[in-house]
Amino acid sequence: MAATATSTEHGTSIGGQRLREALVGYSFIAIPMFVYGLLFLFPIAYAIYISRYNWGILGKIEPDPIGLDNYREAFHDERFGIAIKNGLKFTISFTIFTMALGLFVAVVVNNAIRWRGFFRSAFYFPAISGSAAITAIAIYILSVDGLFNRITGLHHAWFGESGTALWAIVGLNSWTTSGTVMLFYLAYLQAIPTDVYEAAAIDGAGAWRTFWKVTFPLLKPGHFFVSTLLVIGGLKMFDQAFIASGGNGGPNNATLVPVLYLYRVAFYDARYGFAAAVGLVLMLLMLTLTLVQRLLFGRGEAA
Repeated sequence: MAATATSTEHGTSIGGQRLREALVGYSFIAIPMFVYGLLFLFPIAYAIYISRYNWGILGKIEPDPIGLDNYREAFHDERFGIAIKNGLKFTISFTIFTMALGLFVAVVVNNAIRWRGFFRSAFYFPAISGSAAITAIAIYILSVDGLFNRITGLHHAWFGESGTALWAIVGLNSWTTSGTVMLFYLAYLQAIPTDVYEAAAIDGAGAWRTFWKVTFPLLKPGHFFVSTLLVIGGLKMFDQAFIASGGNGGPNNATLVPVLYLYRVAFYDARYGFAAAVGLVLMLLMLTLTLVQRLLFGRGEAA
């Protein structure tokens, strides 16, 4: 009987100790979680709330909710469709080009070459430069009488023509972001065991076959991580399109991307309820594309 009472008291003391430890742990993260909820979760909940109303600059224009009318209007708005199309076109091309360039540079500077540290820093430097400054310089260089046209003999206003404006922004973003992608790929490349390369060399595999059959498949977790970041960043692209078009998404809506469309609806038209609905649709699109990427690369990551 005494043994049973002792074991019960011992179990109670262990349970109480675990509870105290859990409370101490939760107290450490209470303030960060409160800030996270205030800055991230509350705006999402508030956006869901005002998206159900005809919401203007001073609040509700109409007291009664309009349900899903803002979402229906967004899906039937021609300019929103153009923005989504441009956004997907930009995101897909930007992601492919940036991953290819970043991986190529990472493989090169991962080898034992002279001035390796210098080349790593040089390739990464555009990533830490101001986006607005780089865009302004690029617009000057790629103008009709700019340096690029003088060297190549062409006569295009690359940011001023509807057929080339979006692709010019794609090239600019791919160049400035490839340095960051290079660092990510370098981390994954250096985590690959050297044994697999020794085995490939014994089998007589050349450099290209080793890369395609060994390195590239083993980088699958890196592909998932990098592509997820690039897809989200591509759909959020705003500043280059705003600067290149003067804020109107021109020429001929060629640079009208989703966030620029949302910005114009919110701050030019002062339709905050409709802008909230557009933002939520964009968030769901990002989530959907992330889940698709998880299906494509997730098994490799889990392995």
